[in-house]
Amino acid sequence: MGPIEEYIQLETRRQFFGRCALGLGTAALLSLLQEEYLRAATGNAARGGLPDLPHFTPKAKRVIYLFMSGAPSQMDLFDYKPKMKDWFDKDLPDSVRQGQRLTTMTSGQKRFPIAPSIYKFKKHGQCGAEVSELLPHLATVVDDLAIIRSVHTEAINHDPAITYIQTGNQIPGRPSLGAWLSYGLGSENRNLPAFIVMNSTWSAKRPAQALYNRLWGSGFLPSKHQGVLLRSQGDPVLFLNNPSGVDAAVRRRMLDSLSRLNQKHFDEVGDPETHARIAQYEMAFRMQKSVPELTDLSNEPKNVLEMYGPDVEKPGTFAYHCLLARRLAERDVRCVQIFHRGWDHHGALPRDLPLQCRDIDQPAAALIKDLKQRGLLNDTLVIWGGEFGRTIYCQGTLTRTNYGRDHHPRCFTMWMAGAGIKGGVTFGETDDFSYNIVKDPVHIRDINATILHLMGIDHKRFSVQHRGLDQRLTGVEPAAPIEGILT
Repeated sequence: MGPIEEYIQLETRRQFFGRCALGLGTAALLSLLQEEYLRAATGNAARGGLPDLPHFTPKAKRVIYLFMSGAPSQMDLFDYKPKMKDWFDKDLPDSVRQGQRLTTMTSGQKRFPIAPSIYKFKKHGQCGAEVSELLPHLATVVDDLAIIRSVHTEAINHDPAITYIQTGNQIPGRPSLGAWLSYGLGSENRNLPAFIVMNSTWSAKRPAQALYNRLWGSGFLPSKHQGVLLRSQGDPVLFLNNPSGVDAAVRRRMLDSLSRLNQKHFDEVGDPETHARIAQYEMAFRMQKSVPELTDLSNEPKNVLEMYGPDVEKPGTFAYHCLLARRLAERDVRCVQIFHRGWDHHGALPRDLPLQCRDIDQPAAALIKDLKQRGLLNDTLVIWGGEFGRTIYCQGTLTRTNYGRDHHPRCFTMWMAGAGIKGGVTFGETDDFSYNIVKDPVHIRDINATILHLMGIDHKRFSVQHRGLDQRLTGVEPAAPIEGILT
């Protein structure tokens, strides 16, 4: 089979209807007619998406993913290990390490001295969850959280680890979680993308790991499903405003002409990606009105702004992005992802970790409270976490007041809240060293299977043929929703 014939076979039923509909008139009128026609044809209220999804009634309509790039230290935030105080500067026992893999940053150390957390922990809420003093605001919402202490991964370095949890594979090129959700479920807002990404500023006094747009890319799915990055400076989206001398009417005529040319190209070549291009041009036109309205915070009440903290009106901050995430949830955007960098604390952790926590603590708690008071938490899934954890032993010089921690994929902590999640639950358990899991291990494949499950998708039945294989977000190895945190 030639490449063109293979590409044509990749067309979904929905893309086929779209191709048929594009001959009916201008692109602007078409988008409306196509939407109504597809709703009648498939019974699916969302635009785009697959006709056989969801597989069952979903608990969540949308996802807000707060990703802490660099890997937060679990034993300094959520995984309290009081016995380690008696182990200060003692070597990590070989019986605990069990010959497990080390990074090149600490493999040459002669010792692996234990570095207990210097932060105090207290029990909070009716559930009694133990939370670090660094997170006083999140401590007030623990009864809404399911804290998962036993997440693990095989990846030990940042880029493959982030790529793994975002796309299901350590090797770049696969679709991201948000792209899968957009492809499978479509969008319920015709004026905004189904998948929006924001990259926040950070306060740690160190450079941060780079993030690449493939982390929110569409891989082998049509490009219209890739995440749209909202910028922090200038126009939120490049070329959002028309150039001088071009008004909306001129832009509309240009897009109509361009749509006809693209349709002619599709008729000749049969490339489904041409439809993605047409859809993206149309979305960009509608975003010229929807995005400025989204980012205009002038109508937000003072008490809401204060709830998110002093940085909420500074574009690019985590607080600003959390408020935008709530506004996007109100507008039924399918997937919102906020990346916050700077959590890679190989040294000077007591200097930098409090700064990072101040960035995210109040806004993340405010997001939970704000969604809840508006009734949106009932059908919004909120996720917090990084790509792996940190070691209990110190990297570099250890003192009573200063230490650093290396990468640790064997166990780390994430939390979920909202639609379909049991609040006030702590799931999984690690040993006294927060080094090995001793109860209820959760692989990152299980995290993604849980997200899909709450969105009404059976991860084993959600695949796309690519290069002769049925590709899935959760891969081919075992994965299952985390039943212990689900309502």
